Amino acid sequence: MLSRSDKEGIVAALKDKLDRAQAVYLTNMIGITANSAVKIRKEVREAGGAVVVTRNTLYKRASQGTDCEQMLSDLKGTNALAFAFDDVAAVAKALHEAGKELKEVELVAGILEGKSLNSAELKELATLPGKDQMLATLLATFNAPVSAFVRVLHAINEERGGGEVVAETEEKPEEKTEEAAKE
Repeated sequence: MLSRSDKEGIVAALKDKLDRAQAVYLTNMIGITANSAVKIRKEVREAGGAVVVTRNTLYKRASQGTDCEQMLSDLKGTNALAFAFDDVAAVAKALHEAGKELKEVELVAGILEGKSLNSAELKELATLPGKDQMLATLLATFNAPVSAFVRVLHAINEERGGGEVVAETEEKPEEKTEEAAKE
């Protein structure tokens, strides 16, 4: 049984996580093995998040006055909260992938920047490409016009005769001045 100070410590830690998180996901992890739970926690942690499993009353106390209050007020059964501190899509993707492998794990609800998300919206978020892939696509989009321009310039150069264009310079013989000769 948890003492009052233990409960207060858990509630304070949960409040801190709720305040720092960009997104919070409600999921179910009951019925999975300990090794599977550790694997899920590790994947979420690598995605820039954290998973917490505790009593529903402690979730309720910690969420008072936050955007998650309504989502966490009437919880029944065993629940887990996943917090996304950096990449919200990566944490959702980690939970979604775990749900494909383990039928017990499912994304039930979530809060993203103050907006409630249902399971269908969470599934959409989880299927988005990762942050690195999105940045690579954006970079390719930015580089496309420049590379097309370079290809056109190269084609024009090839049409005119190819090869390198070397600027011709005339070399003038150095003229010796009388001052230079005297020195």
